[in-house]
Amino acid sequence: MKPNADGTHSTAYLYKRLLHYFKPYWFRAILAVLLTIPIGALDGAVALALKPYVDAMQVEKSAASVSYVPLVIVGFTFLQGLLNYTSIYMNGWLGYRIMCDLQYELFKKLQTRDVRFFDNTATGTIIQAYFQDPQSINTNILNNTKSMLTRLFSSLGLMTVLIATSWKLSIIAISILLLVLFPSTQIRKVIKHIARATAAATGNVLSFYTETVGGIRVVYGYNLCEFREKKFEEYQRNLFQMAIKGTQAQGWLTPSMHIIASVGIALIIWQGSIMVVSKEITTGGFVSFIAAMLMLYNPIKNLGSSILTAQMSLLAAGRIFTLLDQMPTIVDKPDAKVLEDIRQGITFENVRFSYRSDKPVLQDITLHFPKGKTTALVGASGSGKTTIANLIPRFYDVLAGAIRIDDTDIRDLTQESLRKNIAIVAQDNFLFDGTIRENLLMGNPKATDDQLHEALEKAYLTDFIESLPEGLDTRIGERGVMMSGGQRQRMAIARAILKDAPIVILDEATSALDSQSEAIVQKAMDALMVERTVLVIAHRLSTIRNADRIIVLEEGQVAEQGTHEELLAAEGRYANLYQTQFRQTPSLEVASVGTLNQSLAPAL
Repeated sequence: MKPNADGTHSTAYLYKRLLHYFKPYWFRAILAVLLTIPIGALDGAVALALKPYVDAMQVEKSAASVSYVPLVIVGFTFLQGLLNYTSIYMNGWLGYRIMCDLQYELFKKLQTRDVRFFDNTATGTIIQAYFQDPQSINTNILNNTKSMLTRLFSSLGLMTVLIATSWKLSIIAISILLLVLFPSTQIRKVIKHIARATAAATGNVLSFYTETVGGIRVVYGYNLCEFREKKFEEYQRNLFQMAIKGTQAQGWLTPSMHIIASVGIALIIWQGSIMVVSKEITTGGFVSFIAAMLMLYNPIKNLGSSILTAQMSLLAAGRIFTLLDQMPTIVDKPDAKVLEDIRQGITFENVRFSYRSDKPVLQDITLHFPKGKTTALVGASGSGKTTIANLIPRFYDVLAGAIRIDDTDIRDLTQESLRKNIAIVAQDNFLFDGTIRENLLMGNPKATDDQLHEALEKAYLTDFIESLPEGLDTRIGERGVMMSGGQRQRMAIARAILKDAPIVILDEATSALDSQSEAIVQKAMDALMVERTVLVIAHRLSTIRNADRIIVLEEGQVAEQGTHEELLAAEGRYANLYQTQFRQTPSLEVASVGTLNQSLAPAL
């Protein structure tokens, strides 16, 4: 079903979609619904029990003949409370189970989203949509549904009492009831708009929190606390304004309902008094009628807050189903092949790509990365180096041209098999909050202890691990904050060694390190690169002089390519860049990578 013009769905559609999640738990769901019938109906029984009691008091001037009535009322109330507890438990169980199901389904969906989605979406917005919205379904929609059904059956029972007691008074009571409900139908659109604005403001606040946590070192380092506090105050002010608008909307609704209901009660008391005097109704019947009417009106008068809460929940449900219905742009073809091995290498054929339509990044790039060879990419920032690295594992799809492994377009391969054959070591490698062992096994969950130790040796991490009291079971903190930059890089290299992929992408893996750490990491990378097809993106040219081929990029195009010696002899862009770097760091000019490694070997 297509959404409305404003991107929302109808209430009926949302509830229909939600019913799908109740099906696995249909017995509990039906029991929870059935329990609302006696809970609601007992309100009418309590009101009806007052009639014989008051009539007996009026006629006999004694309660002896109906002394059981108070006990009956207490019994009804006790039974209602017991049923209500059971209903609350059932709804709580269903609510949390369905919330977990929705969160799990959304998490699976999140992991199918394109990298571009994460580039363009704030973290707080993702947390709200994929984690908090299912909570809203649990705490609001299900509770409101329970309350709504209970009130429905209560209203039916109470209206039965009203009609059975006096049809004349019932006409007045029901007419007033319709007038009480009228304002709520008029305010729904206003509340819907406020609810959407409140959700957006909440997302901004969540994004600001997550951004602050992730960038706290920058905040401290640049003394940004006061600036960030003012910015946060702006977001809070906007959220406060939306909350106040919601309060105003529901604020006038509740008093208006109270006023209309009060007028109705006054009319019924006036008319009922006349009917009691004329003996059209007994005193007990009148008292029973008034009790039933008050019990009927009371929950309705508080509809304002319920409508706002329900609207917020329905909007959350709409956002959830919109997310679940979205399809990723990068998907496997129905007949996608599994990449078994690489025979020739990787080829870019007239590839064009851009992140934004008005700014091309790669322009008709044609390149070849031979199997078993190391190819280096150099160039200024924005020249397209990292983009090429991101296109090979299909983090993005090309706009034109093709990327082939051997003779097969990577779009004809399954994403899983393609990425299984690629290991990536970046400048800022992500390590998960957990132990060293857990992070390493992400490269190969089935790795043996011998394979783990071999990877640690090749990554020059053995001494570091042995120095830790808990060894491989040491927790490294979120993003590996308990480790140095060089140690994190070597962890990423060890993880890549365990993966044992035939294609290795090194994206400026040493650019953020000092010279000594760089030399150690370079030795670890040398172990990783053996007999593999390697793509190296380098800022420091000292790390790529031994590459089989060096490609110089400029504004998304190939400017030069050749070996280190060929490019120096050509005295072009690479030679200029090389001379510029080594004039700034002359000590590196006379030291090849191998020399650096030999000089630092005792320290390793």
